Amino acid sequence: MDYFPVFAKISDRRCLVVGGGAVAERKIHMLRKAQAGVTVISPDLSPSLRELHLAGDLVWIERRFRPADISEFDLIIAATSDEAVNQEVSRVARRERRLVNVVDAPALSNFISPAIVDRTPLVVAISSSGAMPVLARRIRAWMESLLPANLGDIARRANCWRERVKARFPDLDQRRRFWDATLDRILAAGGWSDRKLQDALQQEKDAPEGRVFLVGAGPGDPDLLTLKALQVMQQADVIVHDRLVSPGILERARRDAEFINVGKTPGSHRFTQARINRLIVELASEGKVVCRLKGGDPALFARASEELAALRGAGIEVTIVPGITAASGCAAAAGIPLTDRDLAHGLTLSTAHCKDGIDCMDFESLVEANRTLAFYMPVKHLGVLQQKLISHGLSQSASCAIVENGTRDDQRILRASLGQLARTAARASVKAPAMLLVGDVVDQIPASAVDDQPPIAARSAA
Repeated sequence: MDYFPVFAKISDRRCLVVGGGAVAERKIHMLRKAQAGVTVISPDLSPSLRELHLAGDLVWIERRFRPADISEFDLIIAATSDEAVNQEVSRVARRERRLVNVVDAPALSNFISPAIVDRTPLVVAISSSGAMPVLARRIRAWMESLLPANLGDIARRANCWRERVKARFPDLDQRRRFWDATLDRILAAGGWSDRKLQDALQQEKDAPEGRVFLVGAGPGDPDLLTLKALQVMQQADVIVHDRLVSPGILERARRDAEFINVGKTPGSHRFTQARINRLIVELASEGKVVCRLKGGDPALFARASEELAALRGAGIEVTIVPGITAASGCAAAAGIPLTDRDLAHGLTLSTAHCKDGIDCMDFESLVEANRTLAFYMPVKHLGVLQQKLISHGLSQSASCAIVENGTRDDQRILRASLGQLARTAARASVKAPAMLLVGDVVDQIPASAVDDQPPIAARSAA
């Protein structure tokens, strides 16, 4: 470890920044967030720094740096574009045993500024010891996405309860166990509750309340997970997931969570929907935080209503966390919009996997003009869909695209006319998961994105 990490209180310290440009602005912003008194020495100031000076929020000495300036300050930052000036600031400051940082010059510094995730009073600092600041900033961006925005509020409120918790649990180990269990519930609930904390303190035995999150895992690409989904996956005790949730997505869940695959494969329904309903109710009844992870959006063709009914019937708290649905993900992966002012004034989302069979679908409304059709789970029913759409008036030359494994590394995009749809899919051995898109917007798919297969039949063949 090249640097000893330490958080310094500088609200009662005088800080000097040499330089008045954009780089100095960023450093001054962080110093002021830490309530430091800031003096700037520079022949000129950027417009935003001038505003701070005029408002009395920083002192400006309008000239070049002089070695004697160092004596008045505890912490010095050199942020000029003049290498000679930066070197002089470093030499004098280190000779006077002052803390000095020269921006982007670790060799001239005896302290460095980390990348910071600020959830005051919770602060996370990330450093590459000056070797690669870009990497530290990238890690900060990852952590920003994972850490809930309300952590600072939780920390402040918890601090107000410290003495009461200490009085209730004089033993340090007891106190730690209480805070661990309480923090899990607070994070799972999404925010602080004085009432729930008071109830927990009054209980002789701490029995945590379970709850369930119905979470959308998106269409397959782990980078398309929502921030809320990531946060729930990191907090859950149990991840109950479908078969099509990719390994890359599961890798982003809490490492010590229990993982239960309840996915159904063709011809094998080891976990019926009724059994899944019982399972998540039982897990939550044991006081566990359950992430019921579903591909796409949990409220679209994912039988969420049945799970909601079972959970609410058992008195278990449940929250829906939406995800990017397959239609949006697959269209984006194909490089097309789902609607267009000229080509498609509407969008219909439908599933070919109906409870009462495909005949229950309203094909009359599906074939309306200027509309994009997006069919979920169509693979086993492509021939029937083709026949039904044509028999209800949709042209055989209508443009179709099948997006297999949309947004994933092994994604395939196939195009065909409606009249050639089933034959094209059979020749390409299309397998689930796949999305069928029908409509004029399909013509906008770039040729480079389409896999090898015959071109769409000429419209004159209709």
